[in-house]
Amino acid sequence: MTKTVNHWIGGKTVEGTSGQYGPVTDPATGAVTTQVALASVEEVDAAVAAAKAAYATWGTSSLAQRTAVLFRYRALLDAHRDDIAALITAEHGKVHSDALGEVARGLEIVELACGITTQLKGELSTQVSNRVDVSSIRQSLGVVAGITPFNFPAMVPMWMFPLAIACGNTFVLKPSEKDPSAVNLLAELASEAGLPDGVLNVLHGDKIAVDGLLNHPDVAAVSFVGSTPIARYIHATASANGKRVQALGGAKNHMLVLPDADLDAAADAAVSAAYGSAGERCMAISAVVAVGAIGDELVAKIRERAEKIKIGPGNDPTSEMGPLITAVHRDKVASYVTGAAAQGAEVVLDGTGHTVEGFEDGHWIGLSLLDKVSTDSDAYKDEIFGPVLCVLRVDTYEDGVALMNASPFGNGTAIFTRDGGAARRFQLEIQAGMVGVNVPIPVPVGYHSFGGWKDSLFGDHHIYGNDGVHFYTRGKVTTTRWPDPADAPAGVDLGFPRNH
Repeated sequence: MTKTVNHWIGGKTVEGTSGQYGPVTDPATGAVTTQVALASVEEVDAAVAAAKAAYATWGTSSLAQRTAVLFRYRALLDAHRDDIAALITAEHGKVHSDALGEVARGLEIVELACGITTQLKGELSTQVSNRVDVSSIRQSLGVVAGITPFNFPAMVPMWMFPLAIACGNTFVLKPSEKDPSAVNLLAELASEAGLPDGVLNVLHGDKIAVDGLLNHPDVAAVSFVGSTPIARYIHATASANGKRVQALGGAKNHMLVLPDADLDAAADAAVSAAYGSAGERCMAISAVVAVGAIGDELVAKIRERAEKIKIGPGNDPTSEMGPLITAVHRDKVASYVTGAAAQGAEVVLDGTGHTVEGFEDGHWIGLSLLDKVSTDSDAYKDEIFGPVLCVLRVDTYEDGVALMNASPFGNGTAIFTRDGGAARRFQLEIQAGMVGVNVPIPVPVGYHSFGGWKDSLFGDHHIYGNDGVHFYTRGKVTTTRWPDPADAPAGVDLGFPRNH
């Protein structure tokens, strides 16, 4: 019997009332295992109302109260790592070790939220004028919303709500309807940790739910991670409604390999970064830019490693890469490989015909490697979001940087070199928000912020770290004068305050 994933509103499971459900498949088998309730506008209103009611007390709760809950929450998440990872594997398809890594990276932000007491300290200047003090504080916004993607069903939500609630906000989360179960477990564990009812709500749905949150007058801010077209829409719609927005979009992440690089290390990094999590991550390296005469040797080394990757079900400990999320997405990814040769690329590896014995109906695709790809080909221009690596050839460092900076995306990038001067120059010249030096996927640790440039980010704030704290709070400045008992009456003065 197919199980049903329902909403989590006001501290309890709430059955969907819209009558609309979406299918959730096991990507390894292709079988529908679950149905997820899709919210109506009325259900959006109910979730926001629960969050608004909870804010009346949570918004004025002490930092000690909040952090006590978060410390307990961190302990429960740690104890349930395997349970969360198993749900990710069952619905997303990624291998168990990769799912565990996702949980660990999400825990970093919970740990950051546990230390919110230092992040929310204000500022004070005394005696700015005669007996005048000025103080600055940061206060919560109210009800905030998060809209998260399928590729990291636990980590990306954990990038948002722990920090938001630590700052005193309440939260309505709309996760991907493709793999919704992990988020419900996150919410249940938060309740077990003592989070008051209504502080964290999970609302499952599709565009109706998204638009309901973007247009709701009681939602003060929206966080989003997903594709660039949707990020642009989220930003435009929510901003037009007066909301604060951080919308992280898509990517085409490049890795520049200089002639002096350790090519074995570069090839290891390229395979790991291009094909890990089946390429379904916005920080995947999808374009390697080979400088000078190293291209043939580098491609040979990448191919040698890629051919050894074992593809299979995510719950098989021997599998290194799992299936793609849906059959439709698998076919779309395959279309870029089948069309590459006609657009001038050399297809070094074609993974489009890959199947796994015993799991023939799964959403399988093998590793593909395209060489001598042109910048006007579809495989280069589009975010494929699958295990397809493009190699481009340039003559010089300057040509490589110019090619990379011409991309409309600016999420992450990397350089592989032994030359510290070249690396330093690259760090300053490249137009991207996150840079790796001999590090292929430069996702910052939790106490720095994650975010790109150009079409990879809409809004002024990156996610988590200091930017996350600033996004989920707003500043207030108070200027105070207390008269001394010995003061004579000052009298009326219509001029500017005298600060000097």
